[in-house]
Amino acid sequence: MLKVETISFSYRKNKTILNDFKFTLQQGEHLCVMGESGCGKSTLLKAIYGLVDLNKGKIFWKEDQIFGPEKHLVPGFENFKYVAQDFDLMPYISVSENIKKFLSRFYPEESELRTQELLEVIQMTAFANTKVKNLSGGQKQRVAIARALAKEPQLLLLDEPFGQIDNFKKNSLRRNLFSYLKEKNIACIIATHDKNDALSFADKLIIIKDNKIIENNAPKEIYNNPKEKYVAALFDDVNELTINNKKELLYPHQIKIVENSVLKATALNSYFKGSYWLIEADFNEQKVFFNHMIDLEKNTEINLQFL
Repeated sequence: MLKVETISFSYRKNKTILNDFKFTLQQGEHLCVMGESGCGKSTLLKAIYGLVDLNKGKIFWKEDQIFGPEKHLVPGFENFKYVAQDFDLMPYISVSENIKKFLSRFYPEESELRTQELLEVIQMTAFANTKVKNLSGGQKQRVAIARALAKEPQLLLLDEPFGQIDNFKKNSLRRNLFSYLKEKNIACIIATHDKNDALSFADKLIIIKDNKIIENNAPKEIYNNPKEKYVAALFDDVNELTINNKKELLYPHQIKIVENSVLKATALNSYFKGSYWLIEADFNEQKVFFNHMIDLEKNTEINLQFL
């Protein structure tokens, strides 16, 4: 449904932000875009929505080409909705009124049912009549998502959609939102720093480095077979170790303590993580991090096994 055909974009002539990006997305698929700050994630969403004019390449939704502000007085593709990090809500009216603003006034009963449905998706039914100016940043973020869904877009573009939402709300909201999008067959592209968005809910994952796409695959494949430390580090602490003159990338869960091993290490620090401890150790003058069920005293000698 979505075809991004070798697009490039720069804000200044000497600074390319998107460099030959190329990928496709089918109806109802969810795509996560990850990478360090400044790599081009947000700019990619703006390009797909039609907020910038490309230097090269084309973007299509089905048979329609998406153009930027040069060809559209009011930028933005009509079948898409884009939730930026600034939300752009109306502060002096209620949460419900913000959502209803995009629904037909000729069918008030249908609009009310639709509003209540979306309030449940974002878990804000209790705040239906609260003015937006009195909400927290995380609550405003949720209202912005509901408002974008009001007219049921074919593609939803989300820029760091859960960045301001408390952890205890974030997990259930994610489950609600992505289940709802799948149920309605709405495609979604999420620019995020959060590995949980990608690993648990994305069908596809793109990783950007130095303004180029370096990975485009299923999240599980990328996580299990990272091509370089930059990729693995987006998901977890990562060890880049030289073993038998060969560089290995290992997540902390891929290293464990055993009774006997030729791989000797010395514990340096322990960091409590709730259900486990993250141990920092010295291994052949290389720092190594791994998970362990109990705390270790500093300078404890240990034997390691790499899984």
